[in-house]
Amino acid sequence: MTAKFPPISSKLPVFMHGADYNPDQWLHDPSVFEEDIRLMKLAHCNVMSVGIFSWNALEPEEGQFKFEWLDHVLDTFAENGIYAWLATPSGARPAWMSSKYPEVLRVTPTRQRNLHGARHNHCYTSPVYREKVNIMNTKLAERYAEHPAVVGWHISNEYGGECHCDYCQDAFRDWLKVKYQSLDELNHAWWTSFWSHTYTDWSQIVSPSPIGESAVHGHNLDWKRFVTDQTVDFCKHEIAPLKAMNANLPVTTNMMYNFSALDYRKFAHVIDVVSWDAYPTWHDAQDQAEDTVAAWFAFNHDIFRSLQKKPFLLMESTPSLTNWQPVSKLKRPSMHRLSSLQAVAHGSDSVQYFQWRKSRGSSEKFHGAVVDHVGHEHTRVFRDVASLGETLSKLTPVIGTTTKSEAAILFDWDNWWAVNDTQGPRNKGIHFEETVMQQYKALWELGVPTDVISSEDNFSTYKLLIAPMMYLMREETGAKIRQFVTKGGTFVATYWSGIVDENDLCYLGGFPGPLRDTLGIWSEEIEGLHDHDRNGIVLQKGNPLGLQGTYEVRELCDLIHSEGAEVLAVYQDDFYAGRPALTRNSMGDGQAYYLAARVSDPRFYTEFYGQLVQQSGVRRALHVSLPDGVTSTVRTDGEYDYVFLMNFSGKEQVIELDNQAYTDMETKQLVANKVELPLHGISILRREVISA
Repeated sequence: MTAKFPPISSKLPVFMHGADYNPDQWLHDPSVFEEDIRLMKLAHCNVMSVGIFSWNALEPEEGQFKFEWLDHVLDTFAENGIYAWLATPSGARPAWMSSKYPEVLRVTPTRQRNLHGARHNHCYTSPVYREKVNIMNTKLAERYAEHPAVVGWHISNEYGGECHCDYCQDAFRDWLKVKYQSLDELNHAWWTSFWSHTYTDWSQIVSPSPIGESAVHGHNLDWKRFVTDQTVDFCKHEIAPLKAMNANLPVTTNMMYNFSALDYRKFAHVIDVVSWDAYPTWHDAQDQAEDTVAAWFAFNHDIFRSLQKKPFLLMESTPSLTNWQPVSKLKRPSMHRLSSLQAVAHGSDSVQYFQWRKSRGSSEKFHGAVVDHVGHEHTRVFRDVASLGETLSKLTPVIGTTTKSEAAILFDWDNWWAVNDTQGPRNKGIHFEETVMQQYKALWELGVPTDVISSEDNFSTYKLLIAPMMYLMREETGAKIRQFVTKGGTFVATYWSGIVDENDLCYLGGFPGPLRDTLGIWSEEIEGLHDHDRNGIVLQKGNPLGLQGTYEVRELCDLIHSEGAEVLAVYQDDFYAGRPALTRNSMGDGQAYYLAARVSDPRFYTEFYGQLVQQSGVRRALHVSLPDGVTSTVRTDGEYDYVFLMNFSGKEQVIELDNQAYTDMETKQLVANKVELPLHGISILRREVISA
């Protein structure tokens, strides 16, 4: 059975390899563009993102449009077999607009209007800004929607930020009226009787502000939801005139890693392909080991792949260094290849960079680029990029392939917002993201392909479902999880789960709310530990997972009672020594586990999930033992699996393979029973799919 999507563009049915390109910065010197075409071919680059910040070059004065330079760029691309993601330039508006129409500038939470400058310093609600964007996008679509070099539309750039102007206040109230219908319903959902904050007229409601209301958690949560919906609506406004001219040309907007401000799952419904910008901080062993960085970016790749359950685009990465991270560390030899192909391993059908040619001035003049200020190809970075381009040309069969995951992590944006907005039990750092990564990294180390999904997704295709710190949980999500377990699934929840509903109102009748029956436990209270505090969990002898020993715990200890659940581990110290710390509850044909404390030793998670993966029959990319820091994942077309073996261990490694027949995708040679991975090495292997 085939498990393959068509190429993102039929014009370019191979891996897209290219960069953000700003020819408008070099209009004063036409020889630069001529040289860039030569260098693009030399670097095996076949696609560029063009026009991202080109509004002023396209419309230097209101109503005066100059497209001739862009005509020349795209026509020359077409003549040379190079393609373009053509951008809408709404990420930064020209100075004439800010001067003539100050309403387009954002208002801060303290109700102060910004000056002209920066990026995305504009109001998504402003009628003037929407009108100007529509005019620009319509003209771009009329001129280029059928251009042979254009493979798709790059909508704006890294949407973000919020505005608190009067237009946005009115839009927020309208949004609330649709959601709640009445003030009584809103007041109940926000629990405004606390501190006598009950609203008696819609006009009294304004956005959260440090000089006003900021401690009503339901209010904060709804504002974040509104900001996402308003930004998505603006994105749809941008897309409409483009699709009107050519409905078949795909659209994307580039997203960012670890970006909590916008719920990206809402964007996945309005764009054709997901893209995102990845900038790992490699080679900082004192801060994070390379395998920790690798696991974090693998998690992000899996988020973006899971948004549409199909291949995505790596729209930006750096071929060398950034200029905005705390330290601009150079990529070590082979790391560019490994880091780029890690994205491919997790579902990307492209490797693209910021930027093609370094800017001569302004804020990103020292950001990494394929072409350095020296202006020629005789650099280490250029050679790395060209070499990767050759590798990608050998991986065309991987295009469109999917990842068949039998394990999933629940990760909702509104839970992310709510858990980090709550007051207690550790205001100095509740470390939600670290909790998620402790679970994910264990699966990553085991080589378990993993989806990162929302509560709205279908759970039935998975064998293992993990909900780390699911503080905000809807009743219907709890019911879906109960059904998942009853039908044979294995479910894991951690401390501080099932505490509030979708309005950030605490569940009455005992935590963990909708999960209480499924988990077979009652959480009576939770203790936040000081940074210097330690406790431990002691595994019970003869537990069904076969785990042994004592593991240190820090930061959070949930004091629970078993209500039918089997106790697998107990606390070691303090007044709750001997109380349950890890439980298992059988329900129907499945099992539900509850981890009550943050275990600090990563070995616990590897051993715990190793047993769950084995017992639940979750498929791994390779059924072999992997050294620390080496991971594997797999993409498949239904006939062949493409297995990616990646070495983030910091040293050479040898991996023993199973007895299946493997072919190296680059050399086309059969592989013996082992693979030797050099430092920062990666091997891409093909094997036949064995029917279940």
